[in-house]
Amino acid sequence: MANGPAQHHILSVLVENKFGVLSRVAGLFSRRGYNIFSLAVSPTEDERLSRMTIVVDAESAPLEQVTKQLNKVIPVIKITELSPEEAVERELMLATVKAGAEFRSQVTELAAIFEAKIVDVGYDAMTLLVAGTPDKLDAISDLLAPFGIIESQRTGRIALPKLARQPTKLRAVKDRGA
Repeated sequence: MANGPAQHHILSVLVENKFGVLSRVAGLFSRRGYNIFSLAVSPTEDERLSRMTIVVDAESAPLEQVTKQLNKVIPVIKITELSPEEAVERELMLATVKAGAEFRSQVTELAAIFEAKIVDVGYDAMTLLVAGTPDKLDAISDLLAPFGIIESQRTGRIALPKLARQPTKLRAVKDRGA
């Protein structure tokens, strides 16, 4: 892990769901020398559109330049920067961990603490599925490391803006009398 938290931009990019969009975005970032921390893409509730959540290194990729370049290269509908304070971020991880008979209960207990799901069990290993914030996934990875992580895969971040939390105003109901 790096020294201190890395500065990054979280971009939610709504694009037309067309062939080649992902490769054009990857090519754009590669040509410009922008460092991508995470890239997740999937269709939205409207099958004509896809949402890309792109997490980029703020030092390598000035936000204004990134958005200008994205608008030039791909059929972008909307680009939104999500600040961590105003976004709901999640990531998914699968991790296969050594868990022989002597350590199986400890790994199972650790999985329970982190609300991880055990999705596969072998004679001397277990595969866990963990969903949560990037910090949560880093933390469980650090705690599983002493057991021996055989392999792991993370999806990359997905994010949406937080919903407004302003209370609705109640109207007074007039007493109609009896």
